[in-house]
Amino acid sequence: MHSSFESAVENPVIEQETRAAEELDLPWQVIVHNDPVNLMSYVTMVFQKVFGFPREKAEKHMLEVHQQGRSIVWSGMRERAELYVQQLHGYLLLATLERTN
Repeated sequence: MHSSFESAVENPVIEQETRAAEELDLPWQVIVHNDPVNLMSYVTMVFQKVFGFPREKAEKHMLEVHQQGRSIVWSGMRERAELYVQQLHGYLLLATLERTN
């Protein structure tokens, strides 16, 4: 008897796109949330590194996070948004992905 993993390896199924086309096209938002750990200067530097923001824009988003508890730092296709969230997590920032309505 094959395990489900083995049968998946032996008989690969081409993954069907289960999301509706319009869902894929909806912008996804990368949101950074406030945390008690990271320094404001560090968060600014991360925004500059990850998104290529000029210092002024990075500081604006950092202040939003600090003062309002969160900031939408990027909006676009889901795949890129997921990559940004992973990168932000790599810098130990609290980031989430949300779909816009």
